[in-house]
Order: sequence, then structure tokens, then C-alpha cells
Amino acid sequence: MEKPVSPLVSVLLASYNHEEYVEASVRSVMAQKGVDFELVVIDDGSSDSSPEILSRLQSEFGFTYVHRPNKGVVGTMNELLALAKGKYFCTFASDDIMPPDRLCKQSSYLAAHPGNVACFGQVVPMSKEGVVAESRDPRYLKSVPEVSFEQSFLGQKALHGCSEMFVTEKIRAIGGYDSRFFFEDYPLYLKILYNYGTQPVSSDFDCCYYREHGDNMHENHDRMYSEILRILEDYKSLPLYKKAVNSWKANWFSTLAYQDKKVALKRVFELGSFSFLFFKRLVKIFVPKFWLKY
Repeated sequence: MEKPVSPLVSVLLASYNHEEYVEASVRSVMAQKGVDFELVVIDDGSSDSSPEILSRLQSEFGFTYVHRPNKGVVGTMNELLALAKGKYFCTFASDDIMPPDRLCKQSSYLAAHPGNVACFGQVVPMSKEGVVAESRDPRYLKSVPEVSFEQSFLGQKALHGCSEMFVTEKIRAIGGYDSRFFFEDYPLYLKILYNYGTQPVSSDFDCCYYREHGDNMHENHDRMYSEILRILEDYKSLPLYKKAVNSWKANWFSTLAYQDKKVALKRVFELGSFSFLFFKRLVKIFVPKFWLKY
């Protein structure tokens, strides 16, 4: 009997209450060509019709599918990672669309650069209705050609969770996703960059059409930034720690100044510091919103 061949890439998809979008997301993954891959899906206790949709799609495509009560995103990601059989893996969201040839291009990049344990690509915004923007999100283009621990720790370069591909055994070796935090990507990125060094960000491939709607986690900025400050505490023995805290607080203030200047003004002493980064953002209080960018 022939020994089953393991896929080169595992696509790990956590599904939760995305009945409007999950079928398109799965079909975009299953349409990938030029590489041997598997799709592993866990529905994290959805209360809508997602489980029925996924069950039907599993019958059509034959991917691995688990439906069970809710455990939260980090627990789900670690469960998905344990099921992955590929040399490489990437995660994907149940409301996004995967561009054609993403898996082939990104896995080929990693195979050609065996010294890296990760690589990141680009993201193109997409409306709630599925209209793809004409240009990439500039935040992630600024991260080309690589990102270091210092740049990520200080919030100088951004990485998107749907633009990643990792060497599976290397991520398992550092413990996978950290259950102490409510979101999964940034704690893992810091662990990767701290343990394995600088990693590449390519402009050669788009990894995700990212659906922007009111349910995106990044819309809850207060929760996100306060959690980031907790994550930084793991590295508080580093000389960069205080600078990192001030940098992220300045970013938090900048976001508030864009959203609601009165709220930002009330929190100026909580988030402010005697640093160039903060004073640079303080001027947002006096600039009309239509002139500002995030």
C-alpha cells in the first residue's frame, strides 16, 4: 500500500457566524491551483447557518471539517494547527476571498528561501458587498521587503493576519498561539521575530481580498490597543520596552483623535508621553477629520 502523500500547504480556516460569506471564502480556497494543499475548517459554534453550509461544501470538496461548541479564536487556531499536515500553513478568515494562485506563489517563495520560517504578502481591501478595491492596502506595502522584531514591537511596520504563511514545525516549536490573549496574530508575530529573526514581506503576490465591515475585530480599537500593551509586557526586560509602550499609546491616541477629538482630549494624560511620536500625533486634535488619515 502506498503511503499517503502529505500536502505541501495546510489552509486553516476558523468559521464563526459568517453565513453570508463563508461559501465564497471556501470556494476561493478550493479554486487554488499549482500546489498540493489541504483545507481544514473548524466552525467555532456558529449560531447561524454556517454549519449547514460548511457541511454541504465538505460533501462537495472533501476537506476536513469539525463543528463543535464555541472555544474562541485562539483555542480554535491551536486546534487547527494540531490538525495541519502540510509543511507550510496559512490561516484564512471565513469572510475573506483568496486571490488566485496565492498558495502556489507564496509556498514557492518559502521553498526558494529555506532560511525563513515565515513570509507575508499583500492585502487588497474589499467592500462588504464583495467589491474589490483597485489598489492594495498601503499599510502593508510599507512593510516590504522585511520586518524585524524591533519594527513590529514598536508598531512601525504592520503585518496582516491573512497575508501569512509559516513553516509548520517551526511554529509548533515555539508553542503556537498564545491563549492568554484574545486575538491570535500579533503575539505570534512577536514570538516568531524574537526567536527566528527578521522575516520577509513580499510585494510579488496578493494573499487576501479583505472584507471590511462593522464586525471586523480591528474596529474595536480600545480593546485592541489595551491588549497590545499587555502583550508587550512579555518583553518588559528589553531596553526597547518603554519606547514600545509610548509608541503604541501614541498610535492609540492618533486613532482616537481621528474618531472623536473630545474623547482623545480627555485621554491625553493617560496616553501621552514626552516623546516625538506623541507630539507628532497631538496635532491631530486641531486638524479637521477630512484632512486626516489613520
